[in-house]
Amino acid sequence: MHEIPDELISLERSAEQERARLVGLTGDDYDAQLGRWREVSAAFQTAVTEHAATARISRYELEQAVKKAVRHPEPGHEAAGE
Repeated sequence: MHEIPDELISLERSAEQERARLVGLTGDDYDAQLGRWREVSAAFQTAVTEHAATARISRYELEQAVKKAVRHPEPGHEAAGE
């Protein structure tokens, strides 16, 4: 797979963080946080689409590679973010 740009890793990590903040929220707080998650997720999706088109690679495979790098990083890789 093509090397994953840091920008995509960062955007997906932000989307995951915003999604995690939904836990336990209700009412207006939930709705506001849902909106924040959707905004960051949309930015990630747009960036993936643009990068895949520019690099002439599978958009689906790129998205899956980014998600795997963020959610299941290999030991010792920067994608862990911690």
